[in-house]
Amino acid sequence: MSTLMDPPVDDTYRSLGYALKRAQQALRGHLDNKLRDIGLTTPQYSVLAGLEFSAGLSSADLARRAFVTPQTMQSIIATLERDGLIKRMAHPVRGRVLTTELTPKGRTALCAAHKIAADAETIARNAVAQDNPEIIYAALLRIAEAMR
Repeated sequence: MSTLMDPPVDDTYRSLGYALKRAQQALRGHLDNKLRDIGLTTPQYSVLAGLEFSAGLSSADLARRAFVTPQTMQSIIATLERDGLIKRMAHPVRGRVLTTELTPKGRTALCAAHKIAADAETIARNAVAQDNPEIIYAALLRIAEAMR
């Protein structure tokens, strides 16, 4: 009998990588479904959340933080701007660079999205380590660092 610690070579569905991907896709699907109810996508939420703590980020910076291409980010930003959730303006020093900031409407949407994300995290924590969620964070961060 195989375990996750010692999966057989012919059983890729018992690998750690597969399990991580399934968990990531389940989380993403959950967020996509719940955020859709408030008119957002998961990448849009990522952008709004990034701007909450780092107002004025460029499109390239936002793309890196949201794990999307710069071209995809342009589309996300255009939609968020069209919907009145963000505003863009020329950078005060580098005039050709546009910076992006949340609008009051964007902050309201972000607050609702934060609740959805927090609920998803609670579900994930409770599924693994309800009493000590630090175990999950520490393990995942160690995996990320080891793969660098």
